[in-house]
Amino acid sequence: MIRLIFILSLFVATALRAEDIVLGMNHDEVQITANFDGSEILIFGAIKRDAPQPDGKLGVIVTIVGPNERVKVRRKERKFGIWMNTDEIEVDAAPSFYAVSTSMPWLDIISDTEDLRHRISIPRAIRAVDTRVTDTEVFNDALKRIRETQGKFGIYENGVLLDQDTLFQTRIPMPANLTAGDYKTKIYLTRDRAVVSSFETTIDVRKVGMEDFLYTLAHEKPFLYALLSLVIAVVAGWGASAFFRILRTQ
Repeated sequence: MIRLIFILSLFVATALRAEDIVLGMNHDEVQITANFDGSEILIFGAIKRDAPQPDGKLGVIVTIVGPNERVKVRRKERKFGIWMNTDEIEVDAAPSFYAVSTSMPWLDIISDTEDLRHRISIPRAIRAVDTRVTDTEVFNDALKRIRETQGKFGIYENGVLLDQDTLFQTRIPMPANLTAGDYKTKIYLTRDRAVVSSFETTIDVRKVGMEDFLYTLAHEKPFLYALLSLVIAVVAGWGASAFFRILRTQ
């Protein structure tokens, strides 16, 4: 009996994996330099099948997730004629960047239950737990709005082009103010709003040149960084003063 159950489980797993993802990207590394003003990642791939295509509406979801970080979100209220901070919570796992691109409208491509299970949508990716306030969702929404304005969060419905249920591609913009680190890229295949397959890879975002030198110095040797900043400020001030003094004498 146990052997029969094991064989059946293998059969079901094979059936669920009848569709696999073959992925490609125009580049898997983003270099942040002094004149870096953003980038665009082209993600493309194909759906490999070991059996005839199953019934059901096929959808493709592509996500790019930056490194998680702790973020404090504060609420301001007008009291005594001035705006002041009244409440704050700490979001313990806020992605520094989160982009979601889909091949159809969100409500048509995945169910809320599947979204909760895989934590794909932006609200599901933000976790804020704080016993001091009861309306943590308000703070999550505020963080989402702020990062959308900064270009760090975005959902692009119908942004994935799906050709004959086999080939797909999408372009996802990335802003200039990226956080260095590993950006997880994940592709989900859905049928009838349920996830049937997924594939994950990584995009390496790193600072190079002077940006890398200053970033490393600021985080590993803050005293030297502060001293260097002071020297640069003094030299710049002296240079500007000397320049205007020369202009006045001419």
